Amino acid sequence: MGRRLFYCDHHELPLPAGHKFPSRKHRLLRDLLAKDGLFVFEQAPFANSGDIELAHDPGYVHRFLTGTLDAQAIRRIGFPWSEQLVRRTLASAGGTLAAARDALASGFGGNLAGGTHHASRGEGSGFCVFNDLAVTILALRRDGLAARAAVIDLDVHQGDGTALIFEHDHGVLTLSLHGRNNFPFRKQRSRIDVDLPDGTGDHEYLAALTAVLPRVFDFRPDVILYQSGVDALAGDGLGRLALTHEGLIQRDRTVLGACRKHGVPVVVTLGGGYSNPVERTAEAHANTFRTAASVFPLETPPWNPSTGACVT
Repeated sequence: MGRRLFYCDHHELPLPAGHKFPSRKHRLLRDLLAKDGLFVFEQAPFANSGDIELAHDPGYVHRFLTGTLDAQAIRRIGFPWSEQLVRRTLASAGGTLAAARDALASGFGGNLAGGTHHASRGEGSGFCVFNDLAVTILALRRDGLAARAAVIDLDVHQGDGTALIFEHDHGVLTLSLHGRNNFPFRKQRSRIDVDLPDGTGDHEYLAALTAVLPRVFDFRPDVILYQSGVDALAGDGLGRLALTHEGLIQRDRTVLGACRKHGVPVVVTLGGGYSNPVERTAEAHANTFRTAASVFPLETPPWNPSTGACVT
């Protein structure tokens, strides 16, 4: 039996024809990983409003849940409102929180959704309704499970919502490597921002990542949330960077290997990916979780949550 991954693709989004969001990728990804036999899959639980309101304005939460957001707020999110969107959103956030609890127990947890890093306290944006990263960090803190957290955001788009939510929170370090000329065009201030020019390839990208990654572990986080978007892949429709599949695998191995080396539990969330055909995106996402399985194999000695390291 493999490690557990949470999913919410059974909550299908009713999107108009031609919509840019590749909702098919989530089920394609789960099918690919199921063939590998490395993981078991569990339906993500719904996050409750109390958890979500740790990171978001209660009025915004209520308006979204009841379908009373105004037209401008809906346009900014980028999805038409529906009951299915509510269920998918709650499960996406709940999946990350559940995966975080797995990570604290075993060193690794994974959600085949989440990474919705554009949502800020009072509004959604860029296909992100609630910020599951922020919800999870604040829920773990509330429950006394993790006082300090870090976000490693390697989506090609800056994690602006996460940066804004935690701008004045000294218990959270936010790192974002992203495209300089890409959405969002008004960037926020992460604790560490690395903006990369169009066309950045494997060598330059990995050098930039390797240079800043030690600062994350110098912060001594109790948990790391890894936003592992694959829209840096060459040819991605919303990307502009030029990483290969092999470069993305090395990126993931660098991050996950460092978490294992330093004994910091890591939660992997999905993030973006917009390649055509969508199968290229699904394969890139699958490689992230395959890499996680190799870095955190089942024969790994039991994780000791009190020390944050494997028992030897």
